[in-house]
Amino acid sequence: MAEEVRLDPHLGTVVHVVGGRQRRPNLPTAGCPFCVGGLEAPDPYDVRWFPNRWPAMEGERCEVVLYHPDHDATFWSLGVGGARKVIDLWADRTEQLGARDDVDYVLVFENRGPDVGATIAHPHGQIYAYDHVPSRQRRRLDAGWRPDVAAGDRLVASTDGWNAVVPYAPTFPLAVDIAPDRPLADLPSMDGPERDALATILVDVLGRLDAMYDQPLPYMLWLNQRPTTAGIADDAWFNIEIVSPWRAAGVQRFIAAAEVASEEYFNPVVPEAVADRLRASA
Repeated sequence: MAEEVRLDPHLGTVVHVVGGRQRRPNLPTAGCPFCVGGLEAPDPYDVRWFPNRWPAMEGERCEVVLYHPDHDATFWSLGVGGARKVIDLWADRTEQLGARDDVDYVLVFENRGPDVGATIAHPHGQIYAYDHVPSRQRRRLDAGWRPDVAAGDRLVASTDGWNAVVPYAPTFPLAVDIAPDRPLADLPSMDGPERDALATILVDVLGRLDAMYDQPLPYMLWLNQRPTTAGIADDAWFNIEIVSPWRAAGVQRFIAAAEVASEEYFNPVVPEAVADRLRASA
């Protein structure tokens, strides 16, 4: 079944019906396909991207990004130099995909750990190239999202003009926003020192997240940046959101019926307590 994009007639929610993804394997059956010599990485590499064999959208809009050939690496274990290589690849793919006439928004993201649906442990992320600006990103852009300058005791870390903050009203029990303290619209527009600073704070924050419970934390991470069509939200302020479903070590918080029904959430974890624990996890 080919991809079919449907629109909820009452809420306007966009739903991509992709029946073909039902056939994708849940786990590799012949070793890790992302390790050197595997199906998706036949040759040695530092970082690598390739088209997703099981795309959520048609038209070569879905890509996989491999962070490192070491199967047991994490993003923070790459160090600043290794993280910078990933950021440079993210920026290059954002620029290349964004140059297409049929792409309006490039979303870079990562699902880490089986608790958030990652089927392969090898360190990797993904990129989706949309032919429109997705609803959530559009709402944030229309609202003129800016960093929280009054974070106070929700501030986790600061590095070379970048700040990591636990948001004021997070939906997830554990959430961190990373943003520069000056306007930067997207990855391609960042210079070398700005990318180095981003790599530094990303390594710092992701290391703190794993140290928080002394074990790998499942998380979802995504980059919010300027749409790739000229003239649309050119004043966008780049930021990264990281969220985890864990409310305690190994304990997942499930979104309940009342929350899904009302789109009002009941978070059992106090944001200021999360920030305090992350500060102590350096």
